[in-house]
Amino acid sequence: MFVDEAEVHLRAGRGGDGHVGFRREKFVPKGGPDGGDGGKGGDVVLIGDENTSDLTQFRHSPNLHARNGDEGHARDCFGHAGTDLVILLPLGTIVFDAETERVVTELTQHKQRVVLLYGGKGGKGNLHFKSSTNRTPQQNTPGLPGGEGQFKLVLKTIADVGLVGYPNAGKSSLTNCLTEARPKTAPYPFTTLHANVGIVHYPERYERISMADIPGLIEGASENRGLGHEFLRHIERCRLLLIMIDMAGTDGRDPLDDYKFLLAELKKYSPELPKKPTMVAANKMDEPAAVDNLKRFKKKFKKVTLWKISCMTGEGLDELKEELRVQVRAEQMQTVSA
Repeated sequence: MFVDEAEVHLRAGRGGDGHVGFRREKFVPKGGPDGGDGGKGGDVVLIGDENTSDLTQFRHSPNLHARNGDEGHARDCFGHAGTDLVILLPLGTIVFDAETERVVTELTQHKQRVVLLYGGKGGKGNLHFKSSTNRTPQQNTPGLPGGEGQFKLVLKTIADVGLVGYPNAGKSSLTNCLTEARPKTAPYPFTTLHANVGIVHYPERYERISMADIPGLIEGASENRGLGHEFLRHIERCRLLLIMIDMAGTDGRDPLDDYKFLLAELKKYSPELPKKPTMVAANKMDEPAAVDNLKRFKKKFKKVTLWKISCMTGEGLDELKEELRVQVRAEQMQTVSA
């Protein structure tokens, strides 16, 4: 099961207590204090990881904590620091404070490291309390508690290309054809219930791009109907949107209306989404009805460049695959130069 939301309780380690001790050696009958400090508690560390796909790890482990620091020891020895709790999160994860709903951090780059909660400081041993008037101090201080909190994790998929379309438009089929991802396909709405991210390889160029098969969109998604915001949030960070149109008009749909409503839903959710670089693929061109619908589409939307494809026969897939590479690389170069 793909999990793109999770609420977790995280706690950093407590610092170890300081030690009360005195030197007890042969020929040193009145040794002074030698109690060491307690070790620092472990931190809670988040690391962005491109090989982690979702938040499934928290489904059965919603409470996690770092190790406490050890107590100080005799002979001025400090206690061992507690082991950090290191959590690998998929790229695109936003961390919210569950109580205030404030964004705490975002993980967008591979190996990005964020210390979310710091471990408590270790307590002081009695060595620190020695003075001219107190040669045998019995004082020490306890370790301090580490940071603690309830957090909500929300995954917004990061991919080069985001496939946008209504159910049965052929997004999952295209993903099967172009990438190593293997989402299930079937002729009914909401076949895809979560974002599948696959990799499109270009072995002759030693390049690759990532493509996200986003759950099928319906009218009213911007108002959180159906999969609603669970769908729309996954496309916010894609470099390029590939709008899939069922040009054959399966289930009595009109491809022209589908295209118009898709743009409208994207704009309602975020005015910035329609401004993203966009390509439009006319799928199911192997079916007779698609030919007439394509003529109507071109007449209505004269400025839209269409890529005619058929996931069934393979028509136009090589050309589309190459154009996706060109467009993504252009966006990457523009981002670097900016």
